[in-house]
Amino acid sequence: MKALKNPGVQIGIGAVLGILFGLVVGDWAGNIKFVGDLFIRLIQMSIVPLVMSSVIVATASMSGAGTGKIAARTFSWMIGFSVVAAVLAWGLATLLQPGTGMVFSGELDPSLQESAGQAGGWQETILGFVSTNVVGAMASAAMVPIIVFSLLFGVALRVHRSQSGSAVVLDFLEQIQSVVLIMIRMIMRVAPIGVFALLAALAGDVGFAVVTTALGYLGTTLLGVVILFAAFLAVVVARTRVSPVRLLTALIDQTVVAVTTTSSAVTFPTVLKTAVEKVGISQRVASFTLSLGLTMGSYGAVLNYTIVILFLAQAGGVELSPGQVVLGMGLAILLNMGTITVPGGFPVVAMFLATTLGLPFEAVGLLIAVDWFTGIFRTFLNVNGDTFVAMLVADAEGELDRDVFEGRAQVVAQELEVDEERLVAADRLD
Repeated sequence: MKALKNPGVQIGIGAVLGILFGLVVGDWAGNIKFVGDLFIRLIQMSIVPLVMSSVIVATASMSGAGTGKIAARTFSWMIGFSVVAAVLAWGLATLLQPGTGMVFSGELDPSLQESAGQAGGWQETILGFVSTNVVGAMASAAMVPIIVFSLLFGVALRVHRSQSGSAVVLDFLEQIQSVVLIMIRMIMRVAPIGVFALLAALAGDVGFAVVTTALGYLGTTLLGVVILFAAFLAVVVARTRVSPVRLLTALIDQTVVAVTTTSSAVTFPTVLKTAVEKVGISQRVASFTLSLGLTMGSYGAVLNYTIVILFLAQAGGVELSPGQVVLGMGLAILLNMGTITVPGGFPVVAMFLATTLGLPFEAVGLLIAVDWFTGIFRTFLNVNGDTFVAMLVADAEGELDRDVFEGRAQVVAQELEVDEERLVAADRLD
């Protein structure tokens, strides 16, 4: 009975019942679609205040700690791995077309079409990143200008805080962020009902394609995770010249914790212990690189969110321009970097990306329904990818102990206290 209290289980049950109901009653299921649309609108309502407060707080709270060669190498590998993840996701989604079976006949929301705008030259695209009226950008949910404003505001707030010593504004925004997150958790309590209504309407409209497209989406994501993991492993083995078999054996404990909890935060102590005691990474490098990777090394999330963009476009019959594809890939990467972390979980991020690129929302309920599975995939790659990055940095710094890796020596990892807010944010992102 405890399992029934799990939100993921409840959403899964709602999804299955919704699909069965829609397949049985057919087109009539469209009469309850408004319930699902209401759920989607409740999520949309939270996006702008959440993004603004999260970006401003994250930027204003940054310190100068951890700078230097280790930081530069860590950032380089993380960004590099993230770009590879986004490009691979685009390639797989374009090749496999996971969303093509889900064809919608309805028109796009006019507000989305207006938000997406007409594709212009690169000069117009860059100008569009900055709004002349941030309130107007908030009203139309133009997310890129909102992010630019929030970044600049956060930097200015950090300077103001260092000069005046006052944290009043930052504390106020942190409270806003906390309140919005509570509101999102309240909204997610009705997610099983919303998902039931959305998938019932979808199943009634397109039939069994609901199931096949869900499997296509999951299969594409899983394939991407397997390819990326193999590629990252090959890079690490080539650069560090360690035994791939011994390395994979060392990663077993943290992998088991990652896939059973779907939480980078819960897995973090095991990752740190593995890195120092089994892989041979120095405590100094492991402490810095892994704690940074907790919120920034989300390669599985980058892969997943890029696939989501292509899935929604294919499902809605929307032809994305090359500029929109690049923008989507960039947003998927930035959403998982420290200064633009958007807490709140998959539904918020999916809605954010759909709003920014002018994509239809009908299939979001389907993606939410299977997110427990994609959460496993994301966490698996996030956690092990962080260890790979730490190994590459440690090897370049000459702080990868081969004796420890080969089992000829033993060390004990020191416990690392990580900012509680960072743990919570990482947990939500997975």
